[in-house]
Amino acid sequence: MKIGLQIPDFTTPDGPPRLGADLATVARTADEGGFEFIAVMDHFFQIRGVGPAEREMLEAYTTLGYLAACTSRAKLLTLVTGAVYRHPGVLAKIVTTLDVLSGGRAWLGIGAAWNGEESRGLGIPFPPVAERFERLEETLQICLQMFRGDDSPYHGRHYQLERPLNSPLPLAKPHPPILIGGSGEKKTLRLVAQYAQACNLFPGPELARKLDVLRGHCEAVGRSFDEIEKTVYFIYDVGEKGEKAAQVVDQLGGLAEMGFQAAIGQVRNVWDVTPLEVIGSEVIPAVATL
Repeated sequence: MKIGLQIPDFTTPDGPPRLGADLATVARTADEGGFEFIAVMDHFFQIRGVGPAEREMLEAYTTLGYLAACTSRAKLLTLVTGAVYRHPGVLAKIVTTLDVLSGGRAWLGIGAAWNGEESRGLGIPFPPVAERFERLEETLQICLQMFRGDDSPYHGRHYQLERPLNSPLPLAKPHPPILIGGSGEKKTLRLVAQYAQACNLFPGPELARKLDVLRGHCEAVGRSFDEIEKTVYFIYDVGEKGEKAAQVVDQLGGLAEMGFQAAIGQVRNVWDVTPLEVIGSEVIPAVATL
């Protein structure tokens, strides 16, 4: 079982003047502690469930570029990119840039986007959900084409690219892995089966059934279900001094038995750093063979 950190909240005890330094400390601690992934959300406003919209939020790919310089081994990704927030050709260049500058550590985490409030607030076109999924699929096609160095014209329903040149190419081979987030059974999981190397699901009573649905989509498109890395969102709460570490290990063991290979998510009290150290010393070794 691989462990991943997602940082969803940038409201820190010392505020924006220390945010860069504090974020670097968190990222280095996770990187050195054996976390496989370091992720951020792709939002411009803070989201409900974390805090009010007015709380501090950093742009995702600028942040990942900074984290690339602060770390040396963890994979870097958004959980997940809103497909309609950036033109697909520009997104492919962004992820390629991150991959090259990080030494081949970029993943493309992506989804159809859901937050209409921030889109309207910043003037970003936010089409109806059906069109967002159409645009997501075209974005996947364009990114894959550009990742492999094919600069022939792309003509889709929503995007037309005369020459999708991408130089330099990504270092990751055959390309930066694509993780699609979301659990929609008809569209999202079909796109996982057709295009992705990983999926990310939210925990809940239907997790096992979602995997069965994904298996069915894989069979329909002639894809091996085992090729896809199954990741799940997970909130790590090891307690202030690690008193809940064994409980977290048990929870991760249950997810591994269900078929998940990675758990990526928020760490309670992450800015204190101690929980990251506990996960590195007590949780990661305990789940490494699951």
